[in-house]
Amino acid sequence: MEFFRNTNIDFLGKKWYFLAFSLVFSVAGLFSMLFWHHIPYGVDFRGGTLVYVKFSHTPDDNSLRAAMDRAGLHNAKIQTYDIPSNNEVLIDLDVQETSEQALDQGKLKIINALETNVPADKKDLNNASLLDIKNYLLDKDPMHLGSDAEQKYTQQAQAVVDARDKANSGVLNSFDQLKGAVDPGVFAAMPNGFFLSDFGVRNVEIVGPQVGAQLRKQALLATAYSLAGMLIYLAFRFELIYGIAAVVTVFHDTLITVGFFSLLNKDISLTVIAAILTLIGYSNNDTIVVFDRIRENIKLMRREKLSEIVNRSINQTLSRTILTAGLTFLTVLALYLFGGEVLRGFSLALVIGILIGTYSSIAIAAPILVAYQDWRIERGKRAIAMPARVR
Repeated sequence: MEFFRNTNIDFLGKKWYFLAFSLVFSVAGLFSMLFWHHIPYGVDFRGGTLVYVKFSHTPDDNSLRAAMDRAGLHNAKIQTYDIPSNNEVLIDLDVQETSEQALDQGKLKIINALETNVPADKKDLNNASLLDIKNYLLDKDPMHLGSDAEQKYTQQAQAVVDARDKANSGVLNSFDQLKGAVDPGVFAAMPNGFFLSDFGVRNVEIVGPQVGAQLRKQALLATAYSLAGMLIYLAFRFELIYGIAAVVTVFHDTLITVGFFSLLNKDISLTVIAAILTLIGYSNNDTIVVFDRIRENIKLMRREKLSEIVNRSINQTLSRTILTAGLTFLTVLALYLFGGEVLRGFSLALVIGILIGTYSSIAIAAPILVAYQDWRIERGKRAIAMPARVR
């Protein structure tokens, strides 16, 4: 199947337009990384605390951010987590302690920031622990069990937690949702010691700053090793200039992709790094297809100029490039639109990278080969024109 047959597009004639396009986006990305948003590292790389919060209603990001600011939690990042209808948000804090106490500290900070109109002498059942509930039941003894209450009230407390977390996704809207799940005496006693907020903290995760720094180093090394391996492979299979052209092209793709993330102020996480490494291989594969056709045509068109050979080669592989890139792009676009928040960064990097990678194989890699040959010819002419010195 072919979309284009016998095309004769002068790609090299438009190289200055391509250069201007790449220059604009590269410089914009660099300025953003250096002066505006910088490189927006995710919690994986910079360290911090992630708090997953479930609401009984659709949360308002502006109200949440205002509540965080009032509690002194400035620069907190808030984003919708999972399916929007689940009313779950992910709050990213700059709390970087790695102790067990830090987990409770991050949870308590969020709870204190979001709770309003708290009744006196009552605890929030949506954020109460199993131990809190059990101790309350042991103290009140609503089932009148006397000295043998420990095991029974542990079971009743677990039933409350299960009704909240399993049956109602972590948030109780009414005490009536406990009816039938616990003993009638326990059911009657719960409103006396607890109230119901409109949210529940589902989970807390911490990444320490040392771990984040180590992951940053490993990500940079992984990218550098992949570029070095590509250079060696292409230098061995073709010539050194082919390897240099491919590495420059991939560096161009990576710079623009990371620049886009900086301009959009989107976090760069481990999944984004995985997408960038995938794009390095994808862009390299597309470039090799063009290079391979150039090498074949050089043997068949010995008397033609290299620029004409390169143009012919790009046109001959254009249909294959559009088909492959188009199908891959549609797949990752669907992943971006319907894959959910967890895969949003990964799929966004692929969407940007596939577009830029396909473009650069035509507009960056091939012109570098022609520019190198023109430079060699020009240097040769200068050497011939230079008169020999008379001793």
